[in-house]
Amino acid sequence: MPGGVSSPVRAFRSVGGQPIVFDRVKGAYAWDVDGNRFIDYIGSWGPAICGHAHPEVIAALQDALEKGTSFGAPSELENQLAEMVIDAVPSVEMVRFVNSGTEACMSVLRLMRAFTGRDKLIKFEGCYHGHADMFLVKAGSGVATLGLPDSPGVPRSTTSNTLTAPYNDLEAVKELFAENPDAISGVILEPVVGNAGFMTPEPGFLEGLRELTREHGALLVFDEVMSGFRISYGGAQARFGVTPDLTTMGKVIGGGLPVGAYGGRAEIMEMVAPAGPMYQAGTLSGNPLAMTAGIKTLELLKQEGTYERLESTTERLINGILEAAKAAEVPITGNSIGAMFGFFLCEGPVRNFEDAKATDTELFGKLHRAMLERGIYLAPSAFEAGFTSLAHSEADIETTLKAFRESFAAVA
Repeated sequence: MPGGVSSPVRAFRSVGGQPIVFDRVKGAYAWDVDGNRFIDYIGSWGPAICGHAHPEVIAALQDALEKGTSFGAPSELENQLAEMVIDAVPSVEMVRFVNSGTEACMSVLRLMRAFTGRDKLIKFEGCYHGHADMFLVKAGSGVATLGLPDSPGVPRSTTSNTLTAPYNDLEAVKELFAENPDAISGVILEPVVGNAGFMTPEPGFLEGLRELTREHGALLVFDEVMSGFRISYGGAQARFGVTPDLTTMGKVIGGGLPVGAYGGRAEIMEMVAPAGPMYQAGTLSGNPLAMTAGIKTLELLKQEGTYERLESTTERLINGILEAAKAAEVPITGNSIGAMFGFFLCEGPVRNFEDAKATDTELFGKLHRAMLERGIYLAPSAFEAGFTSLAHSEADIETTLKAFRESFAAVA
């Protein structure tokens, strides 16, 4: 396997050392092949919001397995999960299931162009929308972690229609619309950024994008693969009260199995084949296992007090991290929303990816290794958000903060 891994950031290249090879996971914990236990703040990069291998999800999957792993035909489970997504996410009137966040974003871009008849799109520097060619422009995530300029093998002709602006910069977006009249199909962004480190929208930013896209006849797309069902049950759009035209989703809605989805206004979604002429297909799309895990996960998340508990846990964690760094006189800035958090080892504020690049990546590598030695598993990159789950206990948080205090003192 290239680099010994199936996805680049797992290789620990930016933090040093060899990657941890997992054997099993349960609740808030992961065990490596040598039997070492870690408190996990990656959660399979977001899906494990109820905790790894939740017993109710596992039981539902065991029942589903008896009926088969893939149908290649419509199933009632697809309809059940579709109804749950439509009920929860303000922008979604119709939804199409796919197999990954990359696939969802690739498909929604084709849909944007088909619906508007325009070729150009605006994305934001540091926002990651999967590894499809047209999105690998200032793409954050693993591209930033590995120090790659974008990616060899992506033709200029493919990315010539991709325009970029700094996150949280409405004026830059206005200029792009002015310079490309009647040519921009839409704007796509992570409403809460998790792939360039954790960054939140400034007041008025999302609202401004909504106004600008309407003014210019373009579509607004929220990539909620990471934030969907994690910062609130209805995602960032429900939390901030800004409804896009289209939304991409993944991670949580598959309960840990491969899944993606895109949805939005019915008049736009009816462009998708076979209802309309825009072609998109997938052999394993809507497979019964992913649908089952997604349904059970969303049922668990709908229980009373779930998001209050997640928010409280995450706030306690990030506040403790900031206090530990300041006590060790380590420059830091950080924040959290719902069950997402992140920090940068630099003086704040961090408004966009350019600001984020000021973080001390060498110091983060030392911190990461120090935390591993103390049984805490953080994302092996200074440019990734962290995730909490319903399985993280008060004792887990206290153990984690003790490890941060010791680690900051050791690397300061």
